[in-house]
Amino acid sequence: MKNNDMVPIGVFDSGVGGLSVLKELVKLMPGENYIFVADQINVPYGEKTKKELEKETLKICNFLTSKKSKIIVIACNTATCYAIEFLRANISIPVVGTVPAIKPAATQTKSAVIAVMSTPATSKSAYLKKLIETYTGNIKVINIGCPNLENMVEMGILDSLKVKQLLLKYTKPIKKAGADIVVIGCTHYPFLKPQIRKVMGKNVKLIDSGKAIAKQTRDVLQRMGALNSRGGETHFYTTGNSDHFSKVASSLLKKPVKAEHIQLY
Repeated sequence: MKNNDMVPIGVFDSGVGGLSVLKELVKLMPGENYIFVADQINVPYGEKTKKELEKETLKICNFLTSKKSKIIVIACNTATCYAIEFLRANISIPVVGTVPAIKPAATQTKSAVIAVMSTPATSKSAYLKKLIETYTGNIKVINIGCPNLENMVEMGILDSLKVKQLLLKYTKPIKKAGADIVVIGCTHYPFLKPQIRKVMGKNVKLIDSGKAIAKQTRDVLQRMGALNSRGGETHFYTTGNSDHFSKVASSLLKKPVKAEHIQLY
């Protein structure tokens, strides 16, 4: 793999949410090259069946492998919960997934009550249920599926009355239960951290998986002998409207982003 260290890290999501993971990857490994794919023609993934998710995400992985990616990061909790085993069985390079940070939340809580905010699909998934059963023991878990929240971020709307109303609604049972940690279980939601904090108050800790995914990716590349320190480029692709993606991504990443439209077959 030594000669292959210049090849990119492939990253994908249903939309702009995965940019929160990409940010952490770039922060930890600025010398790597990246390819980011937003599957916006199929957003939101939270409304897809398992079979649909497997089919669509395999198309993306095939595109990323055609671009010589050395590893693929699924920057989406829903796609990870429903498709990661299928993808690992069907592609030949390592796949790193994104799952809600239940384990660290369970070890850090002082009130013995934690909450998970995710898409409705992740909220109902067997994968999340198993994580909760495995790591929480006697800790109470408030599991909240949040319809429409992902869509607001997808449109680049972070600070609006509608967002505030949705957050007030979804955090009400969390506050009532006295949770001291909220697990951000959707990669779109880290962009709403200031708004969630405003609604939840400063004493509640927010945890997402971004840093852990970046570290896990680096560890896998290290074992492969495939780390790179001479790159630093990111290419953006979307299956949706490239102008819209570029505009929203530029706003979220606070730097100019120019995406290319692709069609996946």
